[in-house]
Amino acid sequence: MRARTSTILAASLVLALTAGPLAAPAFAAPSTASASAPAATGPDTDALRAAIAGLPDTDATSAAIRVGGNGTWHGTAGVRDVRTGAPALENGRFRAGSVTKVVTAAIVLQLAAEGRIDLDGTVQQYLPGLLTKAFEPVTVRELLNYTSGLQSGASLGDTVEDGYPHRFETLTPRQVVAASVAKGPAYAPGTRQDYDNIHYTVLGMLVETVTGDSYAHQAEVRIFRPLGMRDSSFPVGADPRIHGPHNRGYDWIDGRLVDVTDWNMSDRRAAGDLISTTADLQRLLVGLFRGRVVPEPQLREMFTLPDVPGARYGAALERFELNGKVIWGKTGSRPGYATVIAATPDLSRTLVYSVTSTDAKGDGQATAERFAYPAFNR
Repeated sequence: MRARTSTILAASLVLALTAGPLAAPAFAAPSTASASAPAATGPDTDALRAAIAGLPDTDATSAAIRVGGNGTWHGTAGVRDVRTGAPALENGRFRAGSVTKVVTAAIVLQLAAEGRIDLDGTVQQYLPGLLTKAFEPVTVRELLNYTSGLQSGASLGDTVEDGYPHRFETLTPRQVVAASVAKGPAYAPGTRQDYDNIHYTVLGMLVETVTGDSYAHQAEVRIFRPLGMRDSSFPVGADPRIHGPHNRGYDWIDGRLVDVTDWNMSDRRAAGDLISTTADLQRLLVGLFRGRVVPEPQLREMFTLPDVPGARYGAALERFELNGKVIWGKTGSRPGYATVIAATPDLSRTLVYSVTSTDAKGDGQATAERFAYPAFNR
């Protein structure tokens, strides 16, 4: 995370909200929270209320949190738009970033259950010519659990600052993968786990090849419609907008708070282009863990770590341990938006949040400690 003292941050936010392109009068946005009857094993609702108190601040302009399971809690705070000071939307749409990978993994595992994809089948088999002879056979399973050996692909900027001038430009998934292939393999497939978008960019191409359909339409008919995710979608082509009601996203660039809501994410597609809501992602999380999305035995792939040193991920999902609880989930970040979905395997506790973080692409540990940890504190 970019180093800033709290004094500098506070002064910068005041300046951003009182002068220049994001000028607005001083405001104090209301927060709303609702909870079921307190439960001894429920979330730490006091800590959750404290987490959203005072928004907007220098780290986030809004937050929407949903906690479920044994003891439920919903909370929304901050502003929808710093220009107007309008209150944040509880069910506004947002960029879910790498939570997209959960959707992609679910589609691939459904196709495996249908016998249309063999998880031990290879990229070379399904997408002939995509990889050069420098690559050993890479299996679908190795793409799913980030052990393929593929290196990062092309990018229009590794940081928000670098990418911002190029936010309306387009890189196709094929261009992204071609740049990865040109670098050659980083390691022998199945010997190391390196989290990267490239694995899921290739999986998106695999879905389209196997089905003869667009990835976005497959997500619609296989995931969104069956689960009632009515506010979830993928942008059409290079459309940089979030359509429908949404909280705007911001990031600090050169000491100024800049609106980064409109951004073409088409190069991320199956790895990070999903637009959704907290309500929809809760439907995805619960449906997935209950086996309504991916059947057994394919679902076990999502909760199985590969036998490599330091593995933390199954197929899309990451394993955490917090306060004695095993938790499986996925984080996502795009400029202006930080997202988390997480749950205990038995769904005794679930969490979904969207935070319009002003450093969403930085180190997300502080954001998780503030907005996620209280959900699993008891």
